[in-house]
Amino acid sequence: MKVVLFCGGLGTRLRDYSESIPKPMVPIGRRPILWHLMKYYAHFGHREFILCLGYMGDAIKHYFLTDDARRSHDGVLSSGDRALGPDRQDLEDWKITFVDTGLHTTVGQRLKAVQRYLGDDEVFLANYADGLSDLCLPDYLDHFRQHGRIASFLCVRPSHSFHVVSANEAGLVHNIQHVGQAGLWISGGFFVFKREIFEYLGEGEELVEQPFQRLIAGGQLIAYRYQGFWQCMDTFKDRQLLEDMQARGRPPWEVWTRRVDSPRAASGTPDERSGLTPDGAGEPSPPAGPDPRVIGQ
Repeated sequence: MKVVLFCGGLGTRLRDYSESIPKPMVPIGRRPILWHLMKYYAHFGHREFILCLGYMGDAIKHYFLTDDARRSHDGVLSSGDRALGPDRQDLEDWKITFVDTGLHTTVGQRLKAVQRYLGDDEVFLANYADGLSDLCLPDYLDHFRQHGRIASFLCVRPSHSFHVVSANEAGLVHNIQHVGQAGLWISGGFFVFKREIFEYLGEGEELVEQPFQRLIAGGQLIAYRYQGFWQCMDTFKDRQLLEDMQARGRPPWEVWTRRVDSPRAASGTPDERSGLTPDGAGEPSPPAGPDPRVIGQ
């Protein structure tokens, strides 16, 4: 199953790093967060990656290719390519497709731009490429198949530290509580889609705004609630938290270093893990972008 990774954003909230390297290349330990995420998917057998490049996309290509002459093209990298960089031993049998999807492009546009690279896959994975989790991916996919909808996203508790306030129009406070106890859920940026998702994507639209509203209206969007480990990297503080976990050893997202049991024990009761079933129809658009150049095939 192919994995689409959205790697083209500006990463403005992580400005300490984003002015010199793209957000997916910000290191956790000695490797970029993008590598950690790809290693996660590869652990569960999903080793074909489509990288939606944009801001400083050359830096991402350079990390994997190291050959400057190839950096100005879209391309496909396989483990048979002798140009692999210093982490060659970690790439195993990964296949990576690099696609320039534009600098100021919405996530929905980036997804549309790589449609043709999905081949005949009826189902594919996607990710914002800025968060890590110990989610048991096979359980998530089983949940998706059982519900038979077009789209699913990981639903998690907010990881940031702030308080939620309940007050009336006059400002009288009725309640104040930490976000962790407020019953809020947010999108964790891990997605599963059927090919029909492209019928819901309009030109220039963001992924989770108009398209998801169409899916909701048609009962075609589900959320997989997960209470295990999940952490995004939006800010320098988030990055430092992940770095500290890495430095202590055995960080929770490194599922490839240990046996992973079913997450039912780690993520709450069956009721807590059940899918939320919000509810879509849209107009199909033709795929965009040039065919990739094959490297080392």
